[in-house]
Formats: sequence, structure tokens, C-alpha cells
Amino acid sequence: MPARLLPVRVPRSATGAVLVLHGGGSREDGAIVSRFQPSVVRMVPVAWRLARVGHGTLAVYRLLNSHRGWDEGQSPLDDVRWGLGEVRDRHEGVPVGLVGHSLGGRAALLSAGEPSVHSVVALAPWVYADDGTKVDPRGRHLMVVHGTEDHVSDLGRAERVVDALRRSAQAGLVLVEGGTHGMLRRRGRFESLAADFVAATMLDRAPTEPAVRDVLDGAARVLV
Repeated sequence: MPARLLPVRVPRSATGAVLVLHGGGSREDGAIVSRFQPSVVRMVPVAWRLARVGHGTLAVYRLLNSHRGWDEGQSPLDDVRWGLGEVRDRHEGVPVGLVGHSLGGRAALLSAGEPSVHSVVALAPWVYADDGTKVDPRGRHLMVVHGTEDHVSDLGRAERVVDALRRSAQAGLVLVEGGTHGMLRRRGRFESLAADFVAATMLDRAPTEPAVRDVLDGAARVLV
């Protein structure tokens, strides 16, 4: 099944757009992506939080990938490029923010160099240590949010990715004390960090989260 774009909130005159990317591993039975699978549902409250912070100026969409997981021969990056193209067609010339979780967080980071992308939030991203060298993020704002109790995504890898990104872009790592990979523990903090970063970078609002302010002021690592 091809990738699908699900509108969350679409104002008539959007000044920017946000694409929300889900995670989720591959399945041996080749099951297609369902809007009801846990990794997809997990991003629904994040998307609505972004819609609320957008105050009728940000168009927010959720992207459903064409395949589950990230295997040889099938990459969510193709779906992200397709989604960005759809957003460009619907909202010509507006900057786009990417907010992704797990493998969606990796896809967001590796898509930071796409022309329309302005801002990236990667929540508990599942990354390889050299992913930061695979993208040119110059001129972008990037924030990685990682729980201290995340035993799925490797923190050391995330740190190396952020270090590489900081060589050419504004990037920082926020550690959520007690946070887990699924973001069920301290979920509100993950959501508020993502929404505040998007509001600050896409709508030029003063951050209300101290951690976001610190990252935008140049901090490499912040604990909340």
C-alpha cells in the first residue's frame, strides 16, 4: 500500500506545516502499516499537541508509511520525500517541521537536508552512530529527545549523532529523566518539548520550556 497523509489540522492560510512520523519495526508476515498499530497511535497525541500550539497557523499532518520498519530495499525516507512533496503541493513555499519517533525520528533526522525542512524533532530516535554524517543540516534547527530509561534506542549512538550534527547546524540533546522508549512514562514532557521546539523554530515564539531555550541558546545536552 502506498504512503498516506492524514490531516490533523489544516488552516486555510498556513504559514508553516508539520509532518509527524511514526516508528515501528518490520514484521515477518509483511503486514502493512495500519493507523491502529501502537507505533502509529503513539504519535496521535503528539500531533494534536502540535496542532494546538499552531493556533491555526500550522498545518499538521501524520504520515503513514508504505511499509513497516526499515529494511534493505524499503526505506521510510522515500515516504518522507513523498510526504514533503504533498505538503509543498498543498502549501506552496511554506517551511516544514518534522517530528518523528523511533525509526520515524531517524527518518526525520536523515531528512533534515530536504529543501523545505526548517526544523526537526527526533523523539527517542533509533539511529546508527554515523547517521549524523549522512545529512547536510546547515541552516536547520534540530533537537533530539531521549529518555534515560530507554532500553531500545541507544543513547550513546544518539549522542554521537548530535555531536556530528552540531558541526554544521543548531542541534541539542534533551534527556528526559525516567523516560522510556515508548514515551508512556513522562509522556507529557516529551509532547511539550516537541511542541515548544516547533513553536519556537517555526512560529518564532519565545520558548516556555527551559530545556528548549537552552538548546536554542547552544546547549549540547540538557537534563529535564
